[in-house]
Amino acid sequence: MLAPSILAADFSRLGDLVTLTEAGGADRVHVDVMDGHFVPNLSMGSVVVKGLRPVTRLPLEVHLMVEAPARFTDGFLKAGADSIIFHLEVMPDPIELIRHVRGHGKKVGLAFNPDYDVKRTEPFLADIDLALCMTVFPGFGGQAYIPESTGRIRELRRLIDRVNPRCELEVDGGIDQRTIGEAAAAGATVFVAGTAVFGDPAGPTAATRELIRLAK
Repeated sequence: MLAPSILAADFSRLGDLVTLTEAGGADRVHVDVMDGHFVPNLSMGSVVVKGLRPVTRLPLEVHLMVEAPARFTDGFLKAGADSIIFHLEVMPDPIELIRHVRGHGKKVGLAFNPDYDVKRTEPFLADIDLALCMTVFPGFGGQAYIPESTGRIRELRRLIDRVNPRCELEVDGGIDQRTIGEAAAAGATVFVAGTAVFGDPAGPTAATRELIRLAK
């Protein structure tokens, strides 16, 4: 499943570009939210989700790369988000927020950076819909896939298969035509791609189709 990251899109054409990824078979839309503290950059707020909600039928997946995810969650849910992902680095005891998101009838995921011990996700896998293994350090688009990520994906795959096989394994960072097959072979099931979708000269529809093909 492909989740185009709109961080790499031209915001003056955002609605049209999301529609083009939908035509290419995208499974969901990935919305990166950065606060300038947890990561050294700033990005979009809930108003972007609110604007996209009437434009696409695709689920809107909000990735909160922020120091205080609980402060932002309700605003994004109200704006139309279908799932909320937040980082274990800032929420070492995430159960309360997991239950809060679930209480709104929405899906919830946990993310972790490339230097986070994969084994530390195990206690929470039974309670979530998605585990996001970052394959770059977050904050900027267009980074190269960290090669050591492949082994980390395999490790997470084994944990998920044992604890909660219904949990999706998502990867984010440096996912393109060269790396998506490797990540898929290691056990990833959802692929976040930004530059590889919105920066492809062939256009978002063709790029989405090709990435989906390569992931299979």
